[in-house]
Amino acid sequence: MRSRARILVPLALTGLLLTACGESGSSGTGGAAASGGSAAGDACAPVAGEQLVVLEDDQQLQSADNVVPAVNMAAAQANPALLPALDAVSAALTTEELVDLNAAVDLERQSAEDVAAAWVEENVDTAALEQGSGPITVGGANFTESTILANIYADVLDAAGFDASVREVGNRELYLPALMSGSEIQVFPEYLATLTETLNRQANGPNATQDSPVASSDPQETLAGAQPLVEQVGLVLGEPSEAANQNAFAVTRAFADQVGVSTLSELADACGDGSLVLGGPTECPERPYCQPGLEEAYGLQFADFRELDSGGPLTKAALQQGEISIGLVFSSDGALAQ
Repeated sequence: MRSRARILVPLALTGLLLTACGESGSSGTGGAAASGGSAAGDACAPVAGEQLVVLEDDQQLQSADNVVPAVNMAAAQANPALLPALDAVSAALTTEELVDLNAAVDLERQSAEDVAAAWVEENVDTAALEQGSGPITVGGANFTESTILANIYADVLDAAGFDASVREVGNRELYLPALMSGSEIQVFPEYLATLTETLNRQANGPNATQDSPVASSDPQETLAGAQPLVEQVGLVLGEPSEAANQNAFAVTRAFADQVGVSTLSELADACGDGSLVLGGPTECPERPYCQPGLEEAYGLQFADFRELDSGGPLTKAALQQGEISIGLVFSSDGALAQ
């Protein structure tokens, strides 16, 4: 049984810290509560329903927040089998599976350790892993998905001959310095675009993400742009997985079936009467990856905006209850499990 350790987050900092999940995709700054106006029609008015589905971002509005192994550079150099083992996870992990993993813990109340172990057994050929040795500590932030991913990484590293443990280390402002130093943790399941822009701001100033962004919607392009940034702080990145936790826009299954849409472009084609009601965080009307991005990239028009939350229970409930047509969610949310 793997050891467990915890770094406590100082109380004074908790209100300032953001999880990777909460930062994924850049969905907002301050904004108005509603756009006002009335719908010109009702073709795309809200449709209540329990099952939620994400519409494909076929114009690639969102940045590539794919799950990627972040490793202390000295640890990677001292342990050549480390990155290949973590890359085996990336090769197998998809967004659909990440949704199911989150649902198993959050909705079915299974333990993160058991869910991770079952996934590794089913999806990774551990007998084929290059073998290493020695202790490795994998960090995990204090939310479900990060805990699951940390346990998956640790299970695979155990299978590759390492003595792996998982340590909960709070949020990025705390765990990133710990990862850079390598003294407390050596491995972390990160989010590619969010990590890249965090390091971009550290290296080039607080406005770097707006003035000269490095991350894009292309994972490999973002990875290439991230390489000099991670090297400067003593980190290396493995291969990004297909699995991503980024901003996404969901509708009810009943709405998708009624309107006949599976992509955001199809939604724009079907909903030109201005009857869509958008829900999301307060800042959505001003963020380029939320309402303005939907309007500019897809030509979508909205009858109204409802101020709710950022991919949280208010937005999901408003969708299910037929209060909004489309809402901002996170692409790996367990509530999206089929």
